[in-house]
Amino acid sequence: MNDNVASDRLEPLRVSIAMGSASDLPVMELASEVLAEFGVPHEVRIVSAHRAPHDMVVFGDEAEGRGVDVIIAGAGGAAHLPGMLASLVSIPVIGVPIPLRHLDGMDSLLSIVQMPRGVPVATVAIGNATNAGLLAVRMLAISDPALRQRMTEYRHSIAQASRDSGRDRASGQPSTDNDLSNQKQDRK
Repeated sequence: MNDNVASDRLEPLRVSIAMGSASDLPVMELASEVLAEFGVPHEVRIVSAHRAPHDMVVFGDEAEGRGVDVIIAGAGGAAHLPGMLASLVSIPVIGVPIPLRHLDGMDSLLSIVQMPRGVPVATVAIGNATNAGLLAVRMLAISDPALRQRMTEYRHSIAQASRDSGRDRASGQPSTDNDLSNQKQDRK
């Protein structure tokens, strides 16, 4: 599967989302959704470090020449894809540990986090491709003021959503710490 999510793009490719197999797609498509929300041109690729290592090397060797600025790589089990890609490129690689039946993704997390000195991989929580997408946006926003503004607006919107979730359900007024203490006292 080599979906060019932004195949009709007028802007150059910015992010490549890579994963070891199609079974990783339900997790990794969350990164694609974030990038689409921010208008970041990206692609989604299946690149197996174990089943097709030569293809992975070609993908890594060509990534920067194709305009890729950030790679988001998801992998489960032995989870070598993010680290192997990081060893091939000079651009940031964000690793997403994919949870599997066994060990709930802890094996993947440790494989991605424990990279040797000199081959860094930024790593997000197990299965949290949403944060990988957001981190890629923040990396790109360093040199893109319009993207930085959209990230600032996003941060404000999630802060407001958090505030709104704390409103008193009956009155619609913000709950205060004192209100919460009174609620605890009422339950005793």
